[in-house]
Amino acid sequence: MPAEMKGRAAVGADHQLSGPAVPPPRPNTVRVIIWSALILVLALVFLLVWHLMGAKKAAPAAKKITVTSATATKGDIGVYLDAIGTVTPVYTASITSQVTGLVVAVHFTEGQRVAKGDPLVDIDPRPFRATLLQAEGALERDENVLAQAEMDVVRYRIAWGRRAIAKQILDDQEKLVLQDRGTVKNDQGMVDFAKVQLDFCHITAPIAGRVGLRLVDPGNVVQSAGTVTLAVITQLEPITVVFTIPEDSIAQVQAGMRKYASLTVDAFDRTAMTKIASGKLLTLDNQIDTTTGTVKGRALFNNEDDALFPNQFVNTRLLVNTLLGVTLLPSGAIQQNGQASFAYVIQNNVVQMRSIKPGVTEGGVTQVEGVNPGEVVATSSFDKLQDKAAVNVMNKPVAASPTASSTP
Repeated sequence: MPAEMKGRAAVGADHQLSGPAVPPPRPNTVRVIIWSALILVLALVFLLVWHLMGAKKAAPAAKKITVTSATATKGDIGVYLDAIGTVTPVYTASITSQVTGLVVAVHFTEGQRVAKGDPLVDIDPRPFRATLLQAEGALERDENVLAQAEMDVVRYRIAWGRRAIAKQILDDQEKLVLQDRGTVKNDQGMVDFAKVQLDFCHITAPIAGRVGLRLVDPGNVVQSAGTVTLAVITQLEPITVVFTIPEDSIAQVQAGMRKYASLTVDAFDRTAMTKIASGKLLTLDNQIDTTTGTVKGRALFNNEDDALFPNQFVNTRLLVNTLLGVTLLPSGAIQQNGQASFAYVIQNNVVQMRSIKPGVTEGGVTQVEGVNPGEVVATSSFDKLQDKAAVNVMNKPVAASPTASSTP
């Protein structure tokens, strides 16, 4: 077989071993695949751009927060010490009997106002009148005995001058006169004592005040031992309040007492919301109670309207000083963040969170440092506010001032 034929035969054998022949890819099919990929990429890019454009749309303007406001002012504020006090009468008299006897009359009614010297209780005076009469009789007898002894002394002196009697007789008579004088003094004492006992039968008011409940009735027998109280009288006008002051504040109170003529003390009810009366500090006690670390103070109240009642518990506020020309803010405008204090200052309808230092508080107003007089602060909507938040002030700013202030 010629060589050419052998070569063709070999090629044919190879084609038979490798299977049917695959035609090469056409150019049109490749282009379709490329364009399809490009279109898919463009679609993905379009979707991505559309999403980003939607996300970048301008958000609607934040709604302004509605707040109320107040203006920081420059003014005066009092420095107070608060304590619990007890209303204590200036005088309290528990009337008891000084003699034993039968009660024959009670001249007062329960709750009556009495003046000093008004009759209260009468005890049967007849036994004491009889005792007085006996004492007066003994006195009269002994006075005459003394007079007779004195006349005898005069006679004995004359007789002794004439050497008619012995000197011993004159000396004995002179001593007898001294004994009679002593007897007369004793009798006079008995008379005075009987008079006092008789006076005790008519019991009068030792002080002016209000009588409490009746504790004895006519027909009762009272004893001189004073075991039975006949009546209790308490002075109501004026009246005092005793309260405690911490020992750390004593120097401050004493400085106030030296600076001012008197320090004002206000008495409030149990809720410390309603003022009952106003008075003046009288004095401080002379020693500190070591168990409580406090010293007692006493304040005097006129109590003309009987607003204070004996043994009543009250809340007291002692004005020890007045701070002049300080910056005042409503206490409700001050916020706390842990130990730090701050307030929202409003400028051009935008709030600024500013740190402040609060001080004395009185009547809903606090003295502060860090805010200037005239600046406006927010007083509401604190749960929504934050630094640099836009606000809408719904009221005209109210000036901060204490609701109740007094000067020493």
